[in-house]
Amino acid sequence: MAKLVTQPNIAGPDDFYAELLALHDGRDKAESDAINARLILLLANHIGDRNVLHEAFEAAAGDKK
Repeated sequence: MAKLVTQPNIAGPDDFYAELLALHDGRDKAESDAINARLILLLANHIGDRNVLHEAFEAAAGDKK
């Protein structure tokens, strides 16, 4: 069973963060929110594993069960 990876795992994390910020540059809040929603759905589809996605939900919500 796959597990959620929470340790740093992105090559060039600073470059990734800059690219993510640039994606939102010049957009209003509604446009940025829509981009974030589409990005979440695309990445969730790519992951595909419901157990991993559930772990991500809990981690994002800060649940300490």
